[in-house]
Amino acid sequence: MYKEKGSKFIGFAFPVTSEDEVKIYIEELKKKHHSARHWCYAWQMGIEEIQYRANDDGEPNNSAGQPIYGQILSNEITNVLVVVVRYFGGTKLGVGGLISAYKTTAKLILDEAKIIEKTIDVHFQLNFEYVDMNKVMRIIKEHNIEILQQKMALNCEFLISIRKKYAAIVQQSFEDLRCLKIKEITE
Repeated sequence: MYKEKGSKFIGFAFPVTSEDEVKIYIEELKKKHHSARHWCYAWQMGIEEIQYRANDDGEPNNSAGQPIYGQILSNEITNVLVVVVRYFGGTKLGVGGLISAYKTTAKLILDEAKIIEKTIDVHFQLNFEYVDMNKVMRIIKEHNIEILQQKMALNCEFLISIRKKYAAIVQQSFEDLRCLKIKEITE
């Protein structure tokens, strides 16, 4: 919570993956804080295709949503909703005061929040003969590749997971073996 000239600003951060989730969290906050004056927010979702929205909820243009969104960008996070609930304290803060209050509240809540880091992974299916197991395992160990599933008989099938930034290099290593088939699995 942040206080400025009698107004109280309460920050909330939520992990989100859809606009429907955003609406649910905002509705819950409006019910919980029904006597508040404003529920300003910003969200960002996606990795390669970024979607975002900033909402001033009745405050002067760009005095609430944009400063909140600025903190999301500063923290380099995505799939997050940050909401700042304002209880009006009777004294107008002016646009500069509002920008400062919303920015500070968003910063405080994001500094306090537990940020979950996730990697972007690519999955490949490998098909090869059992006699080539040593060659395949050498590459798997060399690149620290995670095996998600394996079926071994006369022919073997592995489902592997690789960080996206290394996928092209690892795929080329397997293709260079020429003793297996590699196929990217898209979900």
